[in-house]
Amino acid sequence: MDFAVSTDPAVQAQLDRLWALSPGADVLGLSRVSALLARLGDPHLALPPVFHVAGTNGKGSTCAFLRAALEADGKLVHVYTSPHLVRFNERIRLAGTLIEDAALAALLARVLDRAEGIGASFFEVTTAAAFLAFAETPADACVVEVGLGGRLDATNVLPDPAVCGVAQLGIDHQAFLGDTIEGIAYEKAGIGKPGRPIVIHALPPELRRAVERGAGAATIIAAEADWSFTVVADGDLSFHDRAGTIRVPGPALAGTHQHANLALAIAMIRAQDRVPVSDRAIAAAPRAVRWPARMQRLADGPLTRRARGPVWLDGGHNPAAAGAVAAALADRLDGAKAHLILGMLANKDAAGLLAPFAALAASLTAVPVPGHEHHDPAALAALARAIGIAGADTAPDIAAAVESAPAGTTLILGSLYLAGEVLALNDEPPN
Repeated sequence: MDFAVSTDPAVQAQLDRLWALSPGADVLGLSRVSALLARLGDPHLALPPVFHVAGTNGKGSTCAFLRAALEADGKLVHVYTSPHLVRFNERIRLAGTLIEDAALAALLARVLDRAEGIGASFFEVTTAAAFLAFAETPADACVVEVGLGGRLDATNVLPDPAVCGVAQLGIDHQAFLGDTIEGIAYEKAGIGKPGRPIVIHALPPELRRAVERGAGAATIIAAEADWSFTVVADGDLSFHDRAGTIRVPGPALAGTHQHANLALAIAMIRAQDRVPVSDRAIAAAPRAVRWPARMQRLADGPLTRRARGPVWLDGGHNPAAAGAVAAALADRLDGAKAHLILGMLANKDAAGLLAPFAALAASLTAVPVPGHEHHDPAALAALARAIGIAGADTAPDIAAAVESAPAGTTLILGSLYLAGEVLALNDEPPN
């Protein structure tokens, strides 16, 4: 279950109600959220056109590019993402603006007043709340990020999206989705709806078959067959599909993997016919995009002033993400080595995440993830030493870890929850 607190007493009162009502664990399936939405008047059937995004890695960044392009065209955009980093409000963006505390408290109260006896989970209640807010607030489009998986995720009650997309695939959440990449591909493609486009990256044959099974009667728009992109010498992205070729600037988000997320967002925009978006707006999106805790260089603040060099932050927490983040870090080190600060939830693959950093990190400090079951920092440090990161130790918290880091570049990673704590400590909350 997601950990959520608020400094606003009215919001916290509703979050306390939610904690008491929730079954205490993530539960997949559509029956409970459907029953809750029915009690609320089925607001999910009255949303503006929906851009629905699943994926193991990159779905949040893809959502950020979609929002940036739509807003660059003057559109009012609702956005639903998870988890939040610092404030619960980050999950619900109404017509371009994070929901205010007073409105959030009232919204949660309305949903919880109707939730008795259903056994809805934390995420199911917050999804219903977001859809209720979206139905009651005028906007031109909705961008909705899948929470976990796709086929049985609470967001998959949406019956007729403008377009769906599946970002990069990898192994994660095995307890819910299984431990094969084919099974995970099937689950994530399950957001596809009959006759509606679902945009995917190029996949090997066995994964393509899994996606086809999961997507059912949706229209698959696949990279290589239907669209493609290349990164040109100056970092710009050249995108091509059946409508033609456009060239856009490289993304403001750090890391070469963000070109693929940007291309997926462009392909989704151009595959749908419900929200017109100009090429000018698409070209503006890569530089306008903001998505915290994804290879984010932290600004001057209370936490970074304790450091002796630049501090980068990434919420990556699985092996596929680690490979992309390691490549982005290597680009910035120019042959030098970095110091890692690592905290991970107990159900994540620590060895898989650390492996890509073995040649890049001279040292590491392992820390706990407050409020969550996490890997023992001493065990993380021992694992780091075992793969050749000799200077591995522990610290009781992030502030102590940053203060004790050696001179040079520091990267904090391993958990979005840890990333949220970092942003709060540095007075750098998402807005």
